This record gives sequence, C-alpha cells and structure tokens, in this order.
Amino acid sequence: MSLTDAKVRELETKAHDIRVSIIEMLIEAKSGHTAGPLDMADIFTYLYFSGAMKYDSKRPDWLERDRLVLSNGHIAPVLYATMAHAGYFPMDKLATLRKFGSILQGHPHREWLPALETSSGPLGCGLSQAVGMAIADRMDHGAVSSKQIFCLLGDGELDEGNNWEAIMLAGKERLHNLTVVVDRNCIQIDGFTEDIMPLEPLGDKWRAFGWHVQECDGHNFLDIDRAFGEARAIFDKPSVILARTIASKGIPAFERKFEWHGKPPTTPEEIATAREALHM
Repeated sequence: MSLTDAKVRELETKAHDIRVSIIEMLIEAKSGHTAGPLDMADIFTYLYFSGAMKYDSKRPDWLERDRLVLSNGHIAPVLYATMAHAGYFPMDKLATLRKFGSILQGHPHREWLPALETSSGPLGCGLSQAVGMAIADRMDHGAVSSKQIFCLLGDGELDEGNNWEAIMLAGKERLHNLTVVVDRNCIQIDGFTEDIMPLEPLGDKWRAFGWHVQECDGHNFLDIDRAFGEARAIFDKPSVILARTIASKGIPAFERKFEWHGKPPTTPEEIATAREALHM
C-alpha cells in the first residue's frame, strides 16, 4: 500500500484528534496513563484508518476480521479513543473511562466491551495469546491465512520472560500471519528501559529467534506504511516492527519523561499545558 499526500494529511489529522480524545479522557478520569497512549496514536491511526487492518465496527464479531491484541493494556486510552473514532461505540462513552460500571475499564476487559479481542493488564501475556490465534487460524485455513494477527507490545514489557517463550514458538512455527509492533519509547514506569533492564541489541535478539525485523519512525506515516507493507510481503516467518516513538508525543513538556508513564494531567498547570499543546 502506498499512501498519497492527501491520505497522510488525513491520517495526521485523525491522529491529532485521537490524542485530543486521550487527554480529554484522562483529565475527566483523573487517572490513567499518558505517555504510551499519546506515543502510539499514530500506529493505531494507521491500523484503523489506512486500510491496513480488516474490521467492521458495526459487526465486531465478523469472522474474517483481522485480530488486534493489545498486550500492554495500560495504554487502553489510545485503543478506546481509536475504536470510538472508528465507530465501535459513541464518542461520549470516552468520558466514562475508569468509572464504575463503564465499558471502558482502566485495562481492557472483554466481558465489558465484547469488541475487544482479549482482556489485558498483566504484562507479558498478550503475545502468547496472539501466537495462539495465529496458530489457530493456520489450523482452520491451512498455509494460506485468511487474516492477520497484530500484537502491540511495550518495550518495558519485554522484561517479562513469557514474551520470549512466545517469540521462540512463533519463530519455530514460522507464523507469517503474525505481526508484532513494539512501542520503542525507551521508558517504563520506573525509569528508562536501558537503565532498568537493557534491551539492546533488541533487533538482533528477535532475529535470533527467527523473526523478520524492521525499525520504523512511529510518527511518520510513510515509514509506518513501508514497514507494514514489508511485513505483509514476508511469507516464511513472523514479523516484528520496532517502532521508535517519543513518549507523550504531542505535548512537548511531557515528552520523553518516564514520570508520565502512569499518570494523567491533574493540576491546573498540567491540564493547561496539555490543552495548549494540542490546541484544545
């Protein structure tokens, strides 16, 4: 797929609107994560609005849909905001994030929002689920897969050993219908990833387990499109895209600061800073 200039502008506008929705949700909830949702807004926008992922928001149980597994469930605000913009549920539901009885729990909960593919929250589990989906699809449809399985991971989440068991199995099974995106923002809740548990050389580690590995600028739609296009062209192994992102992208005062991993804007000054940066 090749994006036109007009399509890139459309996606950039949609990503901005999704970031605005994320901040509105967090301010209303007075709780939640800021850094990851903001920095993954472009990836989610690409998946849902470029045509890269097959889905029908009016028929979320459509059997031929692609599957999206959000493993790092704490970035749920970006998933919810994108799904609302895509028509899965009314936009006004976003204001209920983390409220009692809301369909939009602090971490995705499939029993409350059946349009979700999985419940998530405990880190390190989503990739194993995605690998299972990819294997099941191959069992159902043979070597020619009918759908793509997309799995989103945080880079700090790769500290969890369960991920590496799943990575090893996917490589062994040559699951070409599986594409993983790692949010490589280099932060986690306690600090910078390379200080807490160094991950580099990260690409080489995935290659050693039999994966096709790429890096991309997670905020450049042409580069994102190139990476997903290359992943679709690989038929003998699973693919991973290491998306280089800027934590809290869109609000310069918050960017690259691990302190924003797990907190929302709450003070009048923080709220004003966020709203001004996003022209709210």
